[in-house]
Amino acid sequence: MSTEVKERFSDAELAEFKELIQGKIAKAKEQLEIYQNAYKNDGNNGTDDTSPTFKAFEEGSETMSKEANSQLAIRQEKFIRDLKNALMRIENKTYGICRVTGKLINKERLKLVPHATLSIEAKNMQR
Repeated sequence: MSTEVKERFSDAELAEFKELIQGKIAKAKEQLEIYQNAYKNDGNNGTDDTSPTFKAFEEGSETMSKEANSQLAIRQEKFIRDLKNALMRIENKTYGICRVTGKLINKERLKLVPHATLSIEAKNMQR
C-alpha cells in the first residue's frame, strides 16, 4: 500500500472537469448576452407616458439599470475569461494545482469553483 501523493489529476478527471467547465462557459455566455441586450436596449417599448415626473423617474431608473447590467456584463466577461484559462490549464495538465502551495486543490472545491487557482489552505493564508 503506497502513500504516494498525487501530483496532478488523471486524464479522466481532467476530461470530467473540462466537460463541467465547457458547460459553465456556455451558460455564462448566454447570461452575458442577456446582460448585454439589457444595457444596449434603448428601453423604448412604445408606451410613452405623458406625465413628465413619471418620465424622469423612468429615465433615472433606466440609467441605473443600464449601469447595473453593464457591471454584471463586465463581471460575466471576467468569469468566462477565468473559465477559459482553466481550460488552458487542463490542456497543459496543470489544472487543479494550487499556485501557492503546489498541492492539488480539493476536487469538491473545483466542482464548486472550477476556475480556482488556490487551495483553501492558500486562500486562508491570504487573510
